[in-house]
Amino acid sequence: MAKTLQIRGVPDDVHAAVRARAAQAGLSVSDYLLNLVSELVSRPTMAEVVERAKALARTGGGASRADIHAVIREGRDS
Repeated sequence: MAKTLQIRGVPDDVHAAVRARAAQAGLSVSDYLLNLVSELVSRPTMAEVVERAKALARTGGGASRADIHAVIREGRDS
């Protein structure tokens, strides 16, 4: 069953910006925020990115430059 999240104390300017962005996207505020939260939690946390980098280092530096750059980009994007 779906759960409900509630955010208290949202400043007026933040609320207005969310409403405007939701309207621009043709979504309700709830659907807009659900999309944002879903996207956010689908990304690895910084701790997960760091652990992956450490795991690569423990393998004797077998990571390619492309792997290293991908991990760095992933960390910056999250």
